[in-house]
Amino acid sequence: MSEVAEGRRARGGGGAARRAERTAVRIECAKFIERNIPNLEILNEEALEIIEANAETILEEVGVNFVENPEALKRWKDAGADVTGERVRIPKGLARKLCKTAPSSYVQHARNPERNVTVGGKGLVLAPVYGPPFVRDAEGGRRYATLEDFQKFVKLGYMSKWLHHSGGTVCEPTDIPVNKRHLDMLLAHMTLSDKPYMGSVTEPSRAEDSVEMSKILFGDDFVDQNTVMTSLININSPMTFDGIMMGALEVYAKANQAAIVSPFIVGGAMAPVTVAGTLTQVMAEVLAGVAYSQLVRKGAPVIFGAFVTSIDMNSGAPTFGTPEASHITYGAGQLARRMGLPYRSAGSFCGSKLPDAQAAYETANSLNMGLLAGVNFMLHACGWLEGGLVSSFEKFVMDADQLGVLHHLAKGVDVSENGQAMDAIREVGPGGHYLGCAHTQANFKQAFWRTELLDYKPYETWEEEGARDTVALARARVAKLLSDYQKPAIDPAVEEALNDYVARKKAAMPDAFM
Repeated sequence: MSEVAEGRRARGGGGAARRAERTAVRIECAKFIERNIPNLEILNEEALEIIEANAETILEEVGVNFVENPEALKRWKDAGADVTGERVRIPKGLARKLCKTAPSSYVQHARNPERNVTVGGKGLVLAPVYGPPFVRDAEGGRRYATLEDFQKFVKLGYMSKWLHHSGGTVCEPTDIPVNKRHLDMLLAHMTLSDKPYMGSVTEPSRAEDSVEMSKILFGDDFVDQNTVMTSLININSPMTFDGIMMGALEVYAKANQAAIVSPFIVGGAMAPVTVAGTLTQVMAEVLAGVAYSQLVRKGAPVIFGAFVTSIDMNSGAPTFGTPEASHITYGAGQLARRMGLPYRSAGSFCGSKLPDAQAAYETANSLNMGLLAGVNFMLHACGWLEGGLVSSFEKFVMDADQLGVLHHLAKGVDVSENGQAMDAIREVGPGGHYLGCAHTQANFKQAFWRTELLDYKPYETWEEEGARDTVALARARVAKLLSDYQKPAIDPAVEEALNDYVARKKAAMPDAFM
């Protein structure tokens, strides 16, 4: 038995917990992706050195703002930066030196040890959409999200084979007060799924609640010694680090929990219109953010993030799946690997209002880009619609199905004796077929990726079954997954303690919707 499993089982304890585990239905979940294909690298050594040098020049000459955070300014000054008001100018070499203590990879533990993920190296961890205030389904159309919607998405994520991570704010439950909804969201992730999850970042005290609830779930000592959360810290590009996000980063770094330090790039609006200029700004912002995390706690796990899109100069709306975003994503991956940091980017990005052909094209471009760019943590991997304003139930399962393609692409080409298939070629010979040969019979079940959603039946069969399009098929799959869902086993005492914590915290503060 592994130390992790042993520690958890000792923590779980009790006959009720063991009975719950025996009666629970096991849900198939693929292990996180381990690439056996090369990353696509578009920048040569000279280009990378130019971008890195320009980024350090920006930090030294222009600087970055740490707003409403006197403690951060003091940390930077003590570290040797030039601090004037809220502007921090970082001497060349200082930020990079500080970043060296951040780990190149880390394990995020799930309450089910079989769901643990390694973030970094050749790995790719897939997590669902994050942040939309609206949801869309085929029946009700577009509407504000509720807690019930949120819980359904957590269940869908748990039931999705190719999704490794439960995520965070899969939609904003707008029927719950802003100052309390993080408690309900965390409770859903912790009890309705046993996959890894993200913490709250919308206010430092909510990050503290995330740590405290995780200690109830895992045990104090386990959380002190292991990473159980990966949370999203957005930089207010260009080059501004606000007090709320940095306050949350400080909470997680002090607790040795992972943070994604992610510039929020809209090319032409919040970054230059050129690829090299945007990469320079991304590099500068990440250097400053990661360095600051190490000022808070050396060795705190952190991810090089890059949310990248461009702007439509006619409408002002963000665009997705574009070649420029791909170039930036590929280039940022190279920069992250040179820093020795895990990399977050890409997702099921699209600007379409519906799960239609536009959504499919843009999403396919974005997902494949992420795999080839060497992304280690892909947030928004399924469910994204309308530029991130909407979490779509149908698109969630459509995207989740396609994540299986990424798994199979990442395997690369098998050139073992079995992969070479020489015996099969000899057996069949000229003019034959391979359907009945021994090699086919031994390998056909695993030879090809198989969709759980798309229709490949003959026209006549498709017509007899209702001539359903992909959205209709996805709607049926959503219903089936939710119908088949069974809650994963959890120690009743732990669940009761989590519910008590949420109830107590809610009772201690009035509702606030701002």
